[in-house]
Amino acid sequence: MYAVIKVAGFQYRVEEGQTLQVPRLDTGEGDALTLDDVLMIGDGDTVKVGAPTVEGASVSARVVRHGRGRKLRAGRFIRRKDHRRTWGHRQDFTEIEIGSIQG
Repeated sequence: MYAVIKVAGFQYRVEEGQTLQVPRLDTGEGDALTLDDVLMIGDGDTVKVGAPTVEGASVSARVVRHGRGRKLRAGRFIRRKDHRRTWGHRQDFTEIEIGSIQG
């Protein structure tokens, strides 16, 4: 069984027991989450599609840890002007583990 959920403006296809990284959530490590924005549920040949969400469906998850992603480097260069600028960015994330899918 799988589901398509919406977390912090992004859509993810999840299955039971899967871990994934989502943008940082304001929860503590080890806390339980109930994700109610379920857009679609699939189980073999049957598929339920919501308009926009599936009625009565939810996904339970547990926060595993918080962290920061790897550094992304970006820069700007203007030729013949002796101008160079680089900067970096590290995105905060929350790693969650999907428990069960009800729907």
